[in-house]
Amino acid sequence: MVALAGEINFAMLNVQIRKQFRSNGTQPFALDVAISFAPGFTVLFGPSGSGKSTLLDCIAGLQRPDSGEIRLGEIKFFDAAGNLSLPPQRRELAYVFQSLALFPHLSVEQNIRYGLDKLPASEQSERAQNIAKTFRIGNLISRRPAELSGGEKQRVALARALVTRPRVLLLDEPLTGLDSALRRSILEDLHAWNEANRIPILYVTHNREEVDAIGERVVTLANGRVQESGAPRVVLDAPRSVELAHAAGFENVLPAVVVEHRSADGVMRVSLDRAACELEIPLGDAEPGSEVRIAIRAGDILVATEAPHFLSARNVLPGTIESVETRGTMVALRVKAGSIFHVHVTPGAVRTLDLSPGLLVWLAIKTHSCHLVR
Repeated sequence: MVALAGEINFAMLNVQIRKQFRSNGTQPFALDVAISFAPGFTVLFGPSGSGKSTLLDCIAGLQRPDSGEIRLGEIKFFDAAGNLSLPPQRRELAYVFQSLALFPHLSVEQNIRYGLDKLPASEQSERAQNIAKTFRIGNLISRRPAELSGGEKQRVALARALVTRPRVLLLDEPLTGLDSALRRSILEDLHAWNEANRIPILYVTHNREEVDAIGERVVTLANGRVQESGAPRVVLDAPRSVELAHAAGFENVLPAVVVEHRSADGVMRVSLDRAACELEIPLGDAEPGSEVRIAIRAGDILVATEAPHFLSARNVLPGTIESVETRGTMVALRVKAGSIFHVHVTPGAVRTLDLSPGLLVWLAIKTHSCHLVR
């Protein structure tokens, strides 16, 4: 699914499609999106089953939508009204899957050159050598995949996809299983390549760290529909749905009931789990009496061993530590404070405050660390 495009068209990728899925005994699912992708990185982010991979498959021509249009600039990939659907090989794009699918019997150079068979041998070699240098695998071109590390295989897969100079690059969780330092290094090389080429790159991931490393634009999907788009730290730090809150790494998603609005202050009060425990949160569109969910990051909750005074944080909740669990450089606390709260602190804080199960503590939570989700 690649093309030997001589000149790259810096065009917008416009997608307006609907595809319905039905399966016996399961809930019907429909992918229904209308969105444009500019040259550069766009991360597709959302929970499993939200439609991210299906969207890539429709763009690639591996699945045919029921209606709508897919267009790169003035070039139509798919047009239901005109009964047009270009086959994958004519869409001039590259698709890198999580499995990579390198040919085990071919060398690195032969893998990279695989899609260049229509070019003269000298040009094939030149392109392969150049892209191998770009992704820092120039010294590996004679090796076979079995002799490569996981990160080296990922670089070969990206080099093979980009050596054909595609007009669009689709990446479906290509760096799964790599450690954070290696992921960041590969993403830096991909960024550098795209600075020179500027094509639309759609990148599917469940990893928030990858989203922040890419850092251009994120589009969130849930239940087959686009929820929000924009800068990662704006979109994912204030999710609007329960599914996206979980996907974005919010450890606390708590059931609550709206108690009252305080419009003059721009806040409202909610009761957690119908208990006496209440929180002040930013004013939302839920009416008093409505059942809602409140998302709070575990790292946004402060812990005190004495009742704090004169704080800007409006929510101070007494509670008891139920468990303390060390997870690498972070310690996870489970605290019963009306509701169960998951709190992350440093090992140093645990030692200094002598935090242990059964200890009475106070949780301090800023109003704007509480997010209303549906």
